[in-house]
Amino acid sequence: MTRIDAKFAALKAEGKKAFVAYIMAGDPDYETSLEVVKGLPGAGVDVIELGLPFTDPMADGPTIQAAGQRALDGGMTLQRTLDLARAFRETDDTTPIVLMGYFNPIYSRGVETFLADAQAAGIDGLIVVDLPPEEDEELCLPAQAAGLNFIRLATPTTDDKRLPRVLQNTSGFVYYVSITGITGAAEAQATNVGPEVARIKSATDLPVIVGFGINTPEKSKAIASVADGAVVGSAIVSQIGAGKPVAEILDFVKTLADGAHSA
Repeated sequence: MTRIDAKFAALKAEGKKAFVAYIMAGDPDYETSLEVVKGLPGAGVDVIELGLPFTDPMADGPTIQAAGQRALDGGMTLQRTLDLARAFRETDDTTPIVLMGYFNPIYSRGVETFLADAQAAGIDGLIVVDLPPEEDEELCLPAQAAGLNFIRLATPTTDDKRLPRVLQNTSGFVYYVSITGITGAAEAQATNVGPEVARIKSATDLPVIVGFGINTPEKSKAIASVADGAVVGSAIVSQIGAGKPVAEILDFVKTLADGAHSA
């Protein structure tokens, strides 16, 4: 059982929805990023999504693109991202970390080397947005053999014919993208999301967590009420990008977490 599996089992036993927070590793710099990540569990975050900076983030909107560029300009790399996770693990051995990004940096490092290093750094799962199920042999299956969850995205365009393929080798949880488009592009609507989550849950026992377009405590609560939890990324990243103090960023995260947990 991974830390992700254990976390969702504990939340289910408590009758509680999950709150997942995304931040870009190394934004605006390594030290600040590590300080934010270390503070997330205390702000109520159940699962941390750690963005891997990349030069061509095709699924991301302007806010997260800018965060990735700031991180890259500051010298952030795949190795330093793993170093950050390892540093977090020095004081927290229970909060799950999901590394979210694109395949190119992993491919460049070498899949076998990357998986060994990720596991040693305390990474629990992967979301690699540009690897479809047809490419499972590239990373998904080796990752699961190495003990990491491989989390797949489902979207409003994932129809009943495609869904079984998407779910086939998914583990940890299913990430439902609430909108058609890039991160931060539109607001998620619980009335649209609810039926889609129910459709996915009829085909899997995995938790279904909803992200994209959630930017307020009220929206976090509304979306978590029709799913197993909510993910917030761009709204948090924008606070970091605005240069807010870490304490203020974490206070904002706590309002979002409280929203999801009150669902």
